[in-house]
Amino acid sequence: MINYLGTPLLKTDRLVLRKIELSDAQSVFDHWLSDDRVMDNLIKGAHKSVLETIERVNEIVSKYDSQDFCYWGIELKASGELIGAIDLFNFDSMTENCEVGYSIGYKWWNNGYGTEALRAVIQFGFLHMNIHKISAAHNTDNPASGKIMRKVGMVQEGTFKHMIRNAKNHYKDCAVYGLLHEDYIKNAN
Repeated sequence: MINYLGTPLLKTDRLVLRKIELSDAQSVFDHWLSDDRVMDNLIKGAHKSVLETIERVNEIVSKYDSQDFCYWGIELKASGELIGAIDLFNFDSMTENCEVGYSIGYKWWNNGYGTEALRAVIQFGFLHMNIHKISAAHNTDNPASGKIMRKVGMVQEGTFKHMIRNAKNHYKDCAVYGLLHEDYIKNAN
């Protein structure tokens, strides 16, 4: 049975994973939601105005009262900058599985922050929430995301043709990855 714990504060060597706040809206807009390089990999596309982001941040903040809502802002410990977000979602109570998704602002790509955040959230999901399996997908034209998934022990299980259609109306193939609780525990020792 999944042990829902909401969105507790998580810390790594260089990051603080914390709840997004209303006051973060401008940073969220500036650092990743308005950037086509980041948002091209997501279905909804880049935000055109900060008002769109304020609406999204309000939606996120309003869900924090729910124990099954797990959505973290990724903040650099050293500077306090909010550089991205990561969440666990699509919880299935029958299988005790869920998915993970993340976005990192372009300025911070290739610094290991995505790997560090994903490792922390996977650890939390398996060791504290009792998740059975965590899955993730990335567009095949974004192999860097797959590299992050492999670094934390996820294994590619297949590719889905035209799994998503992005904001530019282009279909994209997605590589699907997964990690089982038992494999996580086995490889952690």
